[in-house]
Amino acid sequence: MSDPHNYPILRRTVFQFPAIDNHAHPLLKEGHRDAFPFEGLVSEAQGSALTNDSTHTLSSLRARKDLAKLYGLDPLTTTWEQLKEHRKTIQYSQLIEACFQPTNIQCLLLDDGLGGVEEVGQDYQAHDALTRSPTKRIVRIEVVAEGLMKTVLTPHLGTDTLDVAPILSQFHDSLYYAFEADARHPDVVAFKSVVCYRTGLDISTFISQASLKFSILEIFKTYQAGGRIRLCHKALNDMVVQVALEVAASHNIPVQFHTGLGDNDITLLLSSPSRMQAIIKAYSNTKFVLLHGSYPYTREAGYLTATYSNVFLDFGEVFPMVSRRGQENILRQIFELCPTNKIMWSTDGHWWPESFYLGSIQARECMFKILKEMVEDEDLTEDEASEIVKKALFHNANALYNLGLAPDFDDTAGT
Repeated sequence: MSDPHNYPILRRTVFQFPAIDNHAHPLLKEGHRDAFPFEGLVSEAQGSALTNDSTHTLSSLRARKDLAKLYGLDPLTTTWEQLKEHRKTIQYSQLIEACFQPTNIQCLLLDDGLGGVEEVGQDYQAHDALTRSPTKRIVRIEVVAEGLMKTVLTPHLGTDTLDVAPILSQFHDSLYYAFEADARHPDVVAFKSVVCYRTGLDISTFISQASLKFSILEIFKTYQAGGRIRLCHKALNDMVVQVALEVAASHNIPVQFHTGLGDNDITLLLSSPSRMQAIIKAYSNTKFVLLHGSYPYTREAGYLTATYSNVFLDFGEVFPMVSRRGQENILRQIFELCPTNKIMWSTDGHWWPESFYLGSIQARECMFKILKEMVEDEDLTEDEASEIVKKALFHNANALYNLGLAPDFDDTAGT
């Protein structure tokens, strides 16, 4: 076993340097702390695949041990059900504090467009109390678009015919101005798209008017019949993305894209970022952030990040949803090709404070192991490895999102 005192500079940087969590979601309100199955902490599965199968994954078995230690329980004997019962006995504010204190997260960037946030989630500003720097907001563009579509279609309910052309024009213009207003808001630092879930990442650079009109007619029929408005028509979804990309470029804010790992609402073959190559080329002045390491398409994401100056790669969510060896392989694949000034860490924390805890401690453990190996192989010096950690945890996100923060860290301590 290697000497635990080896590489003290790298060790201190990895485990103590503050982090900007560049993609996360709100915590549950105290009164709704058990609103969703706790198994969602370690899996994107749904239904019986979540409640029956997810606790048998290696990532879940590891998370169970990590959480048992956090709760002060025996990591070798505590079961998943015992974990769930024990956390109910912990005061919610104390649970949040216990989870966040070890993470050393200095700033949270929250996508508050996750379904259910308005009913059971905390407001993004409520998270300011958890970090040393104020929380910033990421606007989910499909949520904005669906609200505007409802606004333009509601006056036409009950009519037998629909003049689609002016409605399309009204929707496009209102979408543009809404994105403009969001981009100007001092708390908004990025847009986020879930087009990956809706119609896939093969985003068109040209969209026919006929396809757009047909999409609106289909949405109107569903809405008129009492269904909810959901953007899941390729032409319209691609248009929404295009408008967001245009506005983002004019305000120098990035657009985050869900890529890869997700629930069963995703068509896996359409979740590879390689399908975004045409849109990345077409909007060369817009900064694209590929989320979740694009797993299992990490190498494709690395290629895009290395080849296009406007593409950046986040490596969140795989902590804790992938096994330890899987996490290590993902990080190795990222380092194969990605420029180290373009990678960023996140928790993809959501609902449960434990998601922020696991996303942080597991990522830091993984970074230390992989970078330590690179130092031992003489690919890097210890100082170079430490600088990569600082960039991945803080500096890259600080620059990309124009946060203007200074890391709360004393570089001279312990030297």
